[in-house]
Amino acid sequence: MLCILGLMYKLFDHKKEFKEALNISIPIMIGYLVLGFAFGLLASSFDLDWHIPILMSIFIYAGALQFLAIGFFNIKMGLIDIAIATIFVNIRQSFYGLSLLKKFKNTGKCKKYLIFGLTDETYGLLTTVEENKKLSKKYFYFFLTSLNQLYWITGTIFGTVFGATIKFDTNGLEFSLTALFVVLCIEQYKRLQNILPFIIGGIASIIAFLVVPSDKMLITAILVSLLLLLTFKQRIENDK
Repeated sequence: MLCILGLMYKLFDHKKEFKEALNISIPIMIGYLVLGFAFGLLASSFDLDWHIPILMSIFIYAGALQFLAIGFFNIKMGLIDIAIATIFVNIRQSFYGLSLLKKFKNTGKCKKYLIFGLTDETYGLLTTVEENKKLSKKYFYFFLTSLNQLYWITGTIFGTVFGATIKFDTNGLEFSLTALFVVLCIEQYKRLQNILPFIIGGIASIIAFLVVPSDKMLITAILVSLLLLLTFKQRIENDK
């Protein structure tokens, strides 16, 4: 939250970086306002106190995991079980986060927040957009990450308020997160123009779906994808 407040302070000295981040984050803004709204609405439908979903979006900010957490709270799942489920759901970030080590190398005090604020969609933008070399990467990354979280928090607030006043059928709203990520995946393909990594991802997902239980499907798909990517690394690089 302090970093989001710092967004306004840094804005005075880095307006160009802020403007660039704002322009690039518009697709995420549209998606996160809707997704945050859906999350707030879903939380309200489970009769959680109004401040809980808002605090979750500020201090947890974990997208799909927040939707799952609502169900965990509803069935009164134990803290140990929640911790294990959290690790399995978010362990994918340990893999794709490695590819951002160079990008975050010289980001100074912002680095901790950039790591905290890294979501699938933010990662998609950071690895897709062409960066303006005239801008400070440190503050561009900071503004981009902060704006995305701000969109999510804003959507959550509106969803929580709306859900507290009007009854609404929330079935299917959680799928909007998947839809947004599919769009970002398409954008990455347009930039890379290499279909092989996406075929590998699809094959790994099918293998995981057929071989392991659903609660272990995500981590299995990631590990199989990583193995196949390493196996076909040379071919993928030659096709660039």
